Amino acid sequence: MAKKQVFIHDDFLLTGKSARRLYHEYAENLPIIDYHSHLPIAQIREDVNFQSLTQVWLYGDHYKWRALRTMGFPEPLISGWPEPAPDRDRFLAWAQTLPRLIGNPLYHWTHLELKRYFGVDELLSPATADRIYTVCNQKLAEPGFSVRSLMEKSRVECACTTDDPADSLEHHLKLAETGWKVGVFPAWRPDKALAAQEAGSLNPWLDRLGKAAGERIRSYDDQLAALRKRHDFFHRAGCRVSDYGLERPYAIPYKRSQIKTAFKKLRDGKSLEGEELERYRSSLLYDLLVMDAESDWTQQLHLGAKRRNNLAGFQALGPDTGFDSIGDFPLGDALVALLNRLDGEGKLGRTIIYDLNPRDDDLIASIIGSFQRDFRAGATGGGPIPGKIQFGTAWWHNDHRDGMLKQMGALANLGLLSVFVGMLTDSRSFLSYPRHEYFRRILCQRLGTGMDEGEIPDDFELTGEMVKNICYENAKRYFQFPAQPPG
Repeated sequence: MAKKQVFIHDDFLLTGKSARRLYHEYAENLPIIDYHSHLPIAQIREDVNFQSLTQVWLYGDHYKWRALRTMGFPEPLISGWPEPAPDRDRFLAWAQTLPRLIGNPLYHWTHLELKRYFGVDELLSPATADRIYTVCNQKLAEPGFSVRSLMEKSRVECACTTDDPADSLEHHLKLAETGWKVGVFPAWRPDKALAAQEAGSLNPWLDRLGKAAGERIRSYDDQLAALRKRHDFFHRAGCRVSDYGLERPYAIPYKRSQIKTAFKKLRDGKSLEGEELERYRSSLLYDLLVMDAESDWTQQLHLGAKRRNNLAGFQALGPDTGFDSIGDFPLGDALVALLNRLDGEGKLGRTIIYDLNPRDDDLIASIIGSFQRDFRAGATGGGPIPGKIQFGTAWWHNDHRDGMLKQMGALANLGLLSVFVGMLTDSRSFLSYPRHEYFRRILCQRLGTGMDEGEIPDDFELTGEMVKNICYENAKRYFQFPAQPPG
């Protein structure tokens, strides 16, 4: 009888001898630095065990929700709106969907996760769904499958969550008191501060910010003072990275008097629009990035998402529910203007730039080469830092094999792939760490093919070191995370 074929095998995605050697000898067992994720910190602190595979896989995963909608399933089986269907039914809907996803990274990720965490070699389908669901649920109930155990199994060295400036960071601080060996750090995400197009939601947020900072926010300067207090608080809690979700960079000229007037208008309940909104965002983004540089943080600019495409869907379910897409925004001129101003004033720190529209890969890869050295003596964040300005890994709608290869190709052609800080999860799921394995296999396949074809020297010491650096060592050197979160 022929041996049953296993889909996720040791050499999955690795088709040549050099690729296999690079992966197995240099990449496979490296720790993970997950410097950008959306993991729920409360679940890490409480070290929860999920009650079903549906909860860990399908709750809040808008990647899967989009696929389920495309298959025509009703919303109770997807997001659970307006009333959730039973977990088992939602899982069975996913099992019906997955065989239709060949060609989508979800097909690979799902089977990698089944293999790595549960030892399941079968393909998920309607025929295998009941058996797989039962096996995985039984394992999830075991102490060794709590969320912290899952992170330890994945060799996570440290991870960053995504946190609003008004957040108390209570769970981070209490987790740090446990002495758990995995560092879990907050990341500063001040997007709500920039949402000046919606005064109705901005003002309640400003009130929460003021309460958290112990400041009464009546002016633009009051807002900056409150943000600075919270920035310092985040730093004491171990935060060393910021993150900005922007359609595009904001960098038009403005006068301080215009910004103060615009802020008063906001506090009076009037939203900003047009050039006034652009000026306000340009001012506040600059001031926030200056704070990051002065604290020696790494700032991450996520550019190019078109959000709320389906207004009715957004109004029913809220943000991050599957109604966002690649945007069609011009980036180059404004990004250069923003970086140039920060650099000229000695306030350009470590920066990672992600683009969501792959047409901009070469644009971003070429722009970062203009700002790798600070020419002002004594500038904040100055000094030689390898890869100081980074072109971030293929993001969101691009984090598939083609997108990763395109991003790596642009960086290799126009910059230094060797100083790249590599992969992140950008995920809310504790089962998403095989995405790092996926990235590492794709990287090793790309470099190994180059070795086999004579494009890259047949020197494993040279190329293997490059693999280790991209997968782990560069990030270890680049980010300034504490050895452990402050307790």
